[in-house]
Amino acid sequence: MGKMQKTFITLIIVFALGSSMIICSFGSVLFQEGNPLPIINSALKLQFSDSEYVQFSQTEKRSRYLSINTGDRRYDVVKGFMKSQGWIYEEQMGSGLIFSKDGKEAIVETRQYTSHFIIWDVQQALLKSVEDT
Repeated sequence: MGKMQKTFITLIIVFALGSSMIICSFGSVLFQEGNPLPIINSALKLQFSDSEYVQFSQTEKRSRYLSINTGDRRYDVVKGFMKSQGWIYEEQMGSGLIFSKDGKEAIVETRQYTSHFIIWDVQQALLKSVEDT
């Protein structure tokens, strides 16, 4: 076996071991929301743009967003988003933010994804009611 082949095999082994250590260390965090690729892509968009949040998933029932955890003011992005949709912030109960509009209540669920990011879920029905008017 030549010197070049030995170097190549050594690099592959080092890469495989490094990847295994990263997955073992951060695997539970990376896969807590299922497929991590949409969230990682959204995190990169947040880091390299001026956007305050990025939508990374949408179904018939809900839209999911990612925003940067800013410490004490981490929910300001969610409150601003809902305000732009016509909802008024009422209070926080645990990880849920309660909003009201036209006598109706809405809860936006939030959770910390890592120490740097917050994931929040908004029901599609809340957004459609604004688009229909």
